[in-house]
Amino acid sequence: MPDCVFCKIIRGEIPSTVVYEDAAYVAIRDLHPQAAIHVLLLPRRHWPDLLALADDPASADTAQALPHAVAGTAHALGIDASGFCLIANCGADAGQSVAHVHYHLLGGEPLGERIR
Repeated sequence: MPDCVFCKIIRGEIPSTVVYEDAAYVAIRDLHPQAAIHVLLLPRRHWPDLLALADDPASADTAQALPHAVAGTAHALGIDASGFCLIANCGADAGQSVAHVHYHLLGGEPLGERIR
């Protein structure tokens, strides 16, 4: 999608701090972190939200690659042993502000009651 801000980041048109990448995902630091570590995992292919990804038969490789990208990102950030949260907001009521499916990985501190 040419005008999607996340697609532009993935293409290198907008600068970002990449912490992990593989064939299916790019993980970048969030500009407005909600925890000591807050990164966004962006699929390289564009789907507007999680439901669109689920509805697309061509998304199977991307969906199957998610656990590997999460593990690789957590390891790269040094939070694989201490733990982290993975969140996918879907739609306006959930707070999704960019129409490109993405996952928030938060950690680096005890999140306790803040996130359940």
